Amino acid sequence: MRICLLLLLLAARVASAQPASPLTAQQGNVKLTVALDAEGRPTYAVSYRQQSVIKPSRLGMKLAEGPGFDGPLTLLGSETKDVDDTWQPVWGEVKSIRNHYQQLTVHLRQPQAPGRRLDVVFRVFADGVGFRYEFPQQPNLKYFVVTDEVTEFGLTGNHKAFWIPGDYDTNEYPYTTSKLSEVNNAALVQASTAIAVREAPDAQAVQTPLMLKSAEGLYINLHEAALLNYPAMQLHVDPQTYQLTARLVPDATGSKAYLHAPDHTPWRTIIVSDKATDILASKLILNLNEPSKLTDTGWIKPMKFVGVWWEMQTGKSTWNYANRADTLTEAGQLIPHGRHGATTANVKRYIDFAAKNGIPGVLVEGWNVGWEDWFGNWKEDVFDFVTPYPDFNVQELQQYAAGKGVQMIMHNETSGSATDYERRLETAYTFMNQHGYPAVKTGYVGRIIPRGEHHDGQWMVNHYTRVAETAARHRVMVDMHEPVRPTGLHRTYPNWLASEAGRGNEYNAFSDGNRPDHETILPFTRLMGGPMDYTPGIFKLRNYSADATRRVQTTLAKQLALYVTLYSPLQMAADLPENYEKEPAAFQFIKDVPVDWDDTRVLEAEPGEYVTIARQEKGKSNWFIGAITNKKGRATTLKLDFLEKGRKYMATVYADAASADWQSNPEAYQVTKTMVRAGAKLPLRLAPGGGAAISIIVIP
Repeated sequence: MRICLLLLLLAARVASAQPASPLTAQQGNVKLTVALDAEGRPTYAVSYRQQSVIKPSRLGMKLAEGPGFDGPLTLLGSETKDVDDTWQPVWGEVKSIRNHYQQLTVHLRQPQAPGRRLDVVFRVFADGVGFRYEFPQQPNLKYFVVTDEVTEFGLTGNHKAFWIPGDYDTNEYPYTTSKLSEVNNAALVQASTAIAVREAPDAQAVQTPLMLKSAEGLYINLHEAALLNYPAMQLHVDPQTYQLTARLVPDATGSKAYLHAPDHTPWRTIIVSDKATDILASKLILNLNEPSKLTDTGWIKPMKFVGVWWEMQTGKSTWNYANRADTLTEAGQLIPHGRHGATTANVKRYIDFAAKNGIPGVLVEGWNVGWEDWFGNWKEDVFDFVTPYPDFNVQELQQYAAGKGVQMIMHNETSGSATDYERRLETAYTFMNQHGYPAVKTGYVGRIIPRGEHHDGQWMVNHYTRVAETAARHRVMVDMHEPVRPTGLHRTYPNWLASEAGRGNEYNAFSDGNRPDHETILPFTRLMGGPMDYTPGIFKLRNYSADATRRVQTTLAKQLALYVTLYSPLQMAADLPENYEKEPAAFQFIKDVPVDWDDTRVLEAEPGEYVTIARQEKGKSNWFIGAITNKKGRATTLKLDFLEKGRKYMATVYADAASADWQSNPEAYQVTKTMVRAGAKLPLRLAPGGGAAISIIVIP
């Protein structure tokens, strides 16, 4: 009898710990529901306008030692709070951002010893949900190792997906558009030989941001925010159930993350709307990041630049000074091959061009010793980041650029040797300070050192953060290439202006290129987490390489439009100066278009098909519009209802000519001017693979 009574009391205690009814939080049309399933495992669900977006899906975490949080848990309690405030970014697409959400914090505990505790924090916005795992300080959880997440995203159907393979080392694949049931990345990974390093062991894994569209017309975007001290999350697709499960990038030992309570994971993000334009306008990811850690940000200046880069990509010149590291004179000096791009004389030519056209910066790659054997050898000590080749005079070019009102941009390629770069960080950034470099482009081409680590693993995620912090101490702006894809950290580190972390314009130089739909997908995928250094502005669209089959798969007008549709506070005019000088009418738009904005309006959008965006220049009433399409031509009419009433504007339209086509006549464009007012309607015709760029300037 006594035993039965004890069992009844225990059952009553367990039952009382379970929620009598699901916990909920809501903001506008988005509703979150949290519950424990029949086995006591935590689940969540998301709906939009009472339509299911995420079916009840598991939450949890597996740990290396002892029981994790992947089994039955007891609900200890919960609380909600409402937040509604506004903040101003240092730079960006808008002047101010509203941060309005309802937060639900769920406190959980293991029902048996050691009784570890876990909190799951949800924030529900009007356009989606963010949630993360938090590990409170507690006696039985100090240092611990995460072996996996149990996080699921139970989708409601066989949605259309815009995806790239879940690769541990690269985000530079072309996008595939398919049903979820058709996701299989094996053939694409094998065929993508133009990508330097590939590691994608799961054929059903896709990278985030993942863009989805349901048959009912819902647009769903899955990603993460504030990725710090944790590996990147990829998603495994179950082609039968359409359930997505988190897959974390492993380290050299196969573990996923090393944490120390109190600690937390990044936010997992779900953005949803029945309008594609709302997805692009969302600030949910930025709002989930912490405010700026920098108190003094006046030195951070978004800028345009030109550079000794495209001529290297297309084979006109080279990064390396000599043919090989062992081609030496009797005195032990490298024997130049005569095709080096980063020479003092050649760089002066770019400085002159920048000064003449009001472009603030010049990027120089291949200036420093080490390029003869920099790639493919998994070599640790490659560059010292301070020693120039004999034909590159640092001091002379510094003085020459300063005299022309131009700033030099540093280039630090690491060849994947992050250990070597970390040892030399202070020396490298002190060198930049000494020689007046306000910004640096870093690179991580190749297999990562520490050997066995991946570009998207926890060790490298921490490395990128350390670089951003070091750069901030030295008042240097950073543009990272080949890093993990962004997750909104430019709010926390506003000197981290841009990243590549995607398939940029360079692939048109040495591969099959980027299809006409590529740039219409990027805003919904790669750019959801932050600005991309896409390197737009190629004017010579054919016959720029020794390989006559190479071509840029856009029209010239579309290249102009990319300066608006693909946002970056660092924008490169990527083509050669001589190609711009042949087209001064079109180049005028590149000279005029800003890189910092007070307002952004997404006028129309459909992933994989078209994007039209209007942006207001920082501190002025001028607007700039970019419109792009895929391989299908399209006609549209823009209503200029965002202009200030009572003012007159001059609209200059850089459009595809009537005969333009990305395949047969990509260079054909026309420039027209017309006076417009608020509410005016502006018709546009976009050629196949084409676009249009518009400047709308206030008439005094």
